Amino acid sequence: MAYSIVAAEPGGIEVLERRELDPIVPDASEVLVRQTAIGVNFIDVYYRSGLYPWPVERDFIVGSEGAGIVEAMGQDVSTFSVGDRVAYTVSHGAYTSHRVLPATSLVPLPDSVKDEQAAAVMLKGLTTYYLIHESFPVEEDQTVLFHAAAGGVGSLAGQWLKSKGVRTIGTAGGAEKCVIAKENGFDHVIDYRSQDFVDEVMALTEGKGVEAVYDSVGKDTIMGSLACLKTFGTLVNFGQSSGIPDQFRIPDLAKGSFHLTRPILFHFTANPSWLKQASEALFQVIGDGTVKVNISNTQPLSQAGQVHQMLEGRKTVGSTVLIP
Repeated sequence: MAYSIVAAEPGGIEVLERRELDPIVPDASEVLVRQTAIGVNFIDVYYRSGLYPWPVERDFIVGSEGAGIVEAMGQDVSTFSVGDRVAYTVSHGAYTSHRVLPATSLVPLPDSVKDEQAAAVMLKGLTTYYLIHESFPVEEDQTVLFHAAAGGVGSLAGQWLKSKGVRTIGTAGGAEKCVIAKENGFDHVIDYRSQDFVDEVMALTEGKGVEAVYDSVGKDTIMGSLACLKTFGTLVNFGQSSGIPDQFRIPDLAKGSFHLTRPILFHFTANPSWLKQASEALFQVIGDGTVKVNISNTQPLSQAGQVHQMLEGRKTVGSTVLIP
């Protein structure tokens, strides 16, 4: 029986409940997907708890990425066939065994990429793609700083940047996470708990600074990130895990004629041609082994609440995938 894990209202893991689904029929431009793997991200916890505002009043389904098999499609869909393997990342709705999606939101999966791999990296992998190809297109022999280097995006970025011949400096909290960042390709890793990352970056670059900083931390790092930049350098702020960086002011950019960008993944994925191109590039580096996906935990979809509890308790390493 098809089912979803639904939150009737914001709250703790107790608000998540299983709901059986009525038969689903796709509209003319939609595809019905039987999901085989669903990615888990900390943003799922933010939505479930109500920290992020819900786009619906009640009965919200969290989850931003998944993979599966095409079971049916609308009459206007010509890009897929029944039985095709597909993947996607959208803003919400992934914690379900079956779902309909616009055909333009789906990408085909090559044989070289497993369903679980795709479900684990569609959101993080496409984020990594736009960061290093669009927000600040890296070039060989440049030096960049990447905060949260042991996190989901950081672990993918370290490997991908290494393959491009970019010199990478990462930050992470604690010895264990610094080891993880090094294992994922970072040339230098700074433990921000015991070291001043600005001083360390300037020492590593002989006082010159870096061409770009990729910062998803926000409030705790934003001013230091600016201080690490070369003249004409670029600050890419793509998150705020420590809080909104509201101490930043536009005149701060004048210190070095800096560039600033605040990209959002779903602005990119709204363009089907970009989604296709970026996904193909992501699947290529996964398929040929350039970027390895660390899936440390798979759990039944019915255990989504327990998985959220593990996330909130910082008891997970690598990616977790739910299996319907």
